[in-house]
Formats: sequence, structure tokens, C-alpha cells
Amino acid sequence: MRKVDLDRYDDRDFVTVNLVESYDRIMAFIRKHLPDPFYLEGDMSISIRDTIFREVASNLLIHREYTNAFPAKLIIERGRVRTENSNKPHGFGPLDPASFTPFPKNPILANFFQQIGRADELGSGMRKMMKYGKAFGGADPELIEGDVFRMIINVPEQSIPHDGAHDEAHGEAHDGVHDGVYDGVHDGVHDGELAPTARKIMPCLLEPKSTPEILALLGYTRRTRNYESAMRTLLEREIVEMTIPNKPRSKNQKYRLTAKGKQALKRMDDNKKE
Repeated sequence: MRKVDLDRYDDRDFVTVNLVESYDRIMAFIRKHLPDPFYLEGDMSISIRDTIFREVASNLLIHREYTNAFPAKLIIERGRVRTENSNKPHGFGPLDPASFTPFPKNPILANFFQQIGRADELGSGMRKMMKYGKAFGGADPELIEGDVFRMIINVPEQSIPHDGAHDEAHGEAHDGVHDGVYDGVHDGVHDGELAPTARKIMPCLLEPKSTPEILALLGYTRRTRNYESAMRTLLEREIVEMTIPNKPRSKNQKYRLTAKGKQALKRMDDNKKE
């Protein structure tokens, strides 16, 4: 998962076990980090998250070109999940669900996964993914055939819950040499509260700044726990935005205040003058 710290992973799992356990580990990681919105099909509630990513997980394992050393990847980013998998292509470019003809890359594996209930009949899994993908993330999934097979699935964003006052206080105390003693006072900004580090970051971003530039202005020598928490909060609340949102890991990535952020900063400055 890479949402906040774009130079390294927020969470990571190296899956190097047998294929059945690999499937379970991939699904566990998805359930850990992605929401499962309520969805009714007829009069029955179903998990569209699990239905979609059941196909994603089985696709990564069943259709991989195992003679290629390229590692399979599933990466959770802001608003989307993307996968990369070595592949023996039977064409190049985006797949059209209306005209797509499924081709078994590893038929023995496909049959095995069907027998143990980890995959659907060839082709039906993709149809389910396309059927539920838009309801889940607001856009149809993209499947792109090539030497590396890629999937892009839009996902709903959820606010990452705070772990309470303990975590915030711990983070601030850890960086007390920079921030001083944490006084527990927060300024309300629209729909939530901002910790001191987040309030310190905001004035730095009236003009776009890179992560090293922000850290230097704060007096930090490295990314810290409370810095990462503050940036996550600012991004989630749309107070701060990326200058290159479609390439979160770009070496040229910078951050800036949104219009909402500038309004919030003005209110904070006005409050200080009163």
C-alpha cells in the first residue's frame, strides 16, 4: 500500500508461499486496507469488494508467466488498485469486455483453482469484475494486455481512522525536539481537527513543495511518524493535494494547499490575531 509516503510503502507483504496460501494472503491484505461498502443484489447483501478482488487475486496467480522473473505486484494507491503481472500476451492494448475471448494461460492451474473454489469458470470472473467494478469505485476496471498484464480498479477512498489521542500524543512527544511539548489543543478545520504538525505544514505549502523541502522547513532530518500522519490527514481532507496526482511516486512530486486549505489557513491566522 502506498498512499501517504510515496518514497516507500505504508504497508507491505511479500508473498512467497504456495499458491493457495498466496491467494489467502492477497485477500487478507485487500480486506485489511479496502472498505467494503454495503451493496444489495436483489434482496441479498453481497461483498462486491471480495467478488472483485477474488478475480484479481486468482488472475495474478493463475495467469502469471512463471518462467519470467518479473514479480507480480498488487499496489493499493489513493482511489485505485493496480496490478502488474508477467504475461504471454495474446494481443496488446486494453481488453474490451464486449469482444473479449478468454484464453487460459495456465489451464492446469485454472482448473485447480476452480476445483477448490478460488476462481470462477474462465471468463465469468472478468464479467463479474466489470459488472461490480463501477458500483465499487465509480469507473469500469481497466485490463491491459501486454508483456506485462495490468489491471486498474478504482476503489472508494475512506478516511483513515485515527488511533485516538494516544497515537497523536505519542507522535508529537517523539518529535518533541522539533514541536515542543504537545499541549492537546487543536484547531477545528471544517469537518475535523488538525494536530500541531499538520498546522505547521500548511503555511509551507502556499507554494508547491517536495517532501524534502517540507521536511527542511519543519526542521526535520527525516520523515517521522507524526509527519506522515499529518500529511495523510491533510491529503484525506483535501486540504493539501499532489501536483502530479496520477503519478504519486514521481520524483517530481510536490504538494500544495488546495482552495479549501487556503481558506482553512486564513481562518487559523485570523484566530491567532483575535
